[in-house]
Amino acid sequence: MSHAENVIIVGGACAGLTAAIYTARANLNPLVIEGYQSGGQLMLTTEVENYPGFPEGILGPELMQKFRKQAERFGTRFVTKDVTSVDFSKKPYAITVEDKTYSGHTVIIATGASAKMLGLPNESRLMGKGVSTCATCDGAFFKNSKIGVVGGGDSAMEEAIFLTKFASEVTLIHRRKELRASKIMQERAFKNKKIKFLWDSTIIDVLGKDQVSGVLVQNILTQKTSTLECEGLFLAIGHTPNTELFKGQLKMHPNGYLITTLASTQTSVPGVFAAGDVQDFTFRQAVTAAGSGCQAAIDCERYLHEIEHP
Repeated sequence: MSHAENVIIVGGACAGLTAAIYTARANLNPLVIEGYQSGGQLMLTTEVENYPGFPEGILGPELMQKFRKQAERFGTRFVTKDVTSVDFSKKPYAITVEDKTYSGHTVIIATGASAKMLGLPNESRLMGKGVSTCATCDGAFFKNSKIGVVGGGDSAMEEAIFLTKFASEVTLIHRRKELRASKIMQERAFKNKKIKFLWDSTIIDVLGKDQVSGVLVQNILTQKTSTLECEGLFLAIGHTPNTELFKGQLKMHPNGYLITTLASTQTSVPGVFAAGDVQDFTFRQAVTAAGSGCQAAIDCERYLHEIEHP
């Protein structure tokens, strides 16, 4: 094991890279273990129009590239491999990457969350070309369009209602006859004249060559298939936090997201912080992830100062 780093950041998207910029500028010489698939969910987004500072919009991968370059500018070091295990039972904390173990006085976890997918071949092919997992990110691209939304919980109702601001028609596709959403969210969706419901149905394929043109739907009860014409398909079947590595080591909410203390990014282990979608299941936006990355960096800097100068 090499010498202990001041700070190791696990994750290379909005939260992790912002934490890197701040800790690097604080002369903490951060090491970012970004993983093979760095950049997070923005790598699946074509145009980002709601990130401040880019009035004309910017491509998701390009925005992440700019974040990374800025972190590099201040001396951030990167390891482009996946973390295989962690040990927070003793200090300094150990982060193992394949056959090498790094040790750190502090760790910032910014591994994010992954949107749940339907698992259809054309779904990933058309991601960013009509298929989306974020209405607030991409809804404005579908003005006067027909849109399909998959899901039956509160988030699906929120997405569908939000999309009616832009779409001419929103069809909510649900595999059951009743919704899981809270009564108030159901009432709002039922009252909205732009929202239609397709019950007892699942999507078996996404149609379109270079852009979504519709979805192939199967009725669960009759097994009959039909085509729903739409220009966009929004998946609202939930997110999974990327916290498998930390089970048994850090306290988590029942839904698997890391617990941080009020008004802080501190986890249940002193000196281990969490930022971005790995601990935020409310907002899940690029700008809020970046903001919590900044908070984690400041929390980390203060923690290191306190253990050096108690």
